[in-house]
Amino acid sequence: MLKVFSDAIQYVVDMGASVMLPIVIAIISICIGVKVGKAIRSGLMIGVGFVGLGLIVDMMNAELGPAAQAMSEKFGLSLSVVDIGWPGASPMTWASNIAIVAIPVAILVNVVMLLLKLTKTVNIDIWNIWHMTFTGAIAYAMTGNYWIGILGVVVHAAIAYKLGDLWAPFMSDYFELDGLTVPHGTSAYMGPIACVVDAVLDKIPGIKNIDITADSLQEKVGVLGEPIVIGGFLGTIVGFIAGYGPQEALPLGIKMSAVMVLMPKIVKCIMEGLMPLSERAKEILTKKFGNSEFYIGLDPAILLGDAQVVTTGLIFIPLTLLIAVIIPGNKVLPFGDLATIGFFIAIAVAVHKGNIFRTLFSGVAIMYMTIWIANETIPWMTALATTTGSTDGSNLVAALDQGGSPITYIFTQLFIRENLLGTGIIAAIYVVCLLFTIHSSKKRSAALKKVEE
Repeated sequence: MLKVFSDAIQYVVDMGASVMLPIVIAIISICIGVKVGKAIRSGLMIGVGFVGLGLIVDMMNAELGPAAQAMSEKFGLSLSVVDIGWPGASPMTWASNIAIVAIPVAILVNVVMLLLKLTKTVNIDIWNIWHMTFTGAIAYAMTGNYWIGILGVVVHAAIAYKLGDLWAPFMSDYFELDGLTVPHGTSAYMGPIACVVDAVLDKIPGIKNIDITADSLQEKVGVLGEPIVIGGFLGTIVGFIAGYGPQEALPLGIKMSAVMVLMPKIVKCIMEGLMPLSERAKEILTKKFGNSEFYIGLDPAILLGDAQVVTTGLIFIPLTLLIAVIIPGNKVLPFGDLATIGFFIAIAVAVHKGNIFRTLFSGVAIMYMTIWIANETIPWMTALATTTGSTDGSNLVAALDQGGSPITYIFTQLFIRENLLGTGIIAAIYVVCLLFTIHSSKKRSAALKKVEE
């Protein structure tokens, strides 16, 4: 019976997020009382949104990926291990033995935490459970202990749902995504670094008053500050930095303008599809738990509809390559995740209230730590790739997304205890940032309650 269940889950997972999420959301909607026709329409609308996101992300990978490769060749970067990115890491993760039970385990953790009132995040993004699965798969690959792998899924899931609680106010205040949160992936687990950077910048005279956003640029330079123009300008600049001529650089600019215009429209499709489920879920949860507030956990891709996120992401394509060069002993060539670097800094943008200037500081810190950890996990990624048949072991494998995750790194190091000095430094930095973010969140909540009273 368990085998049939796991095979059924794997069958749906293999169809990808654009099919999985509509099915999951339609079924959940019907189960909690949404009318069948409305539930099916909602699922299809979300599917349309994710197909649109997929098309744009694929285009960004196809257009910006070669530009990033051209930059590395132009500047003579001799980094020996190529970042395969989330498009390479996620299939590898789903192919691991841990993946068979990771989805029900992650769902169970969410249910238990909701019942015990340890989280307000109701995760419906089944696809992105691959991030939690990755921690378990790496731990299992390195320790050979299946139960340590399962524990890795549990720990990552619990942290993710708590992060969802922390970021929900930013989803509402900055992104205007009321009732939603993003508990998954690089956006969520790297956000605490931005919180500390923001607090530090607040203490620096002069710098603390600098505020550069797409809106402020538009006020100063008019139409030249609109997202469509910024996207075209930055895309063209990236092309020229890569060594492209006008025939290649200008089309890249036009395509980045298209990203700026189309992303917000696509995110609106997803939001429209989620409304019936979100409203019904809140109604049920409010009856069961009183006036408690709950948040629907979704894919961080919905944050790419923000102009500041896309703008900063484009800036960080050449900037991440520069960071890779200056990190002592770095072997990883950022590549697979460069086109979607916005995932790494999306929460940071919200923390800084859209201030691109501040996001540059926190983004540098985020990418520095990510690349640092990705170097440490090269043997782990290669071992996972070998055990899942993704490589024969002759080539080393690295990934910034998840391969550079402090959660996965710290958890696995608790059991294998390699490079204790490096682990201690990373753990100290990350734990301090996480605790500071939790403390800041409690202070902010207390202040809001005081105002309401």
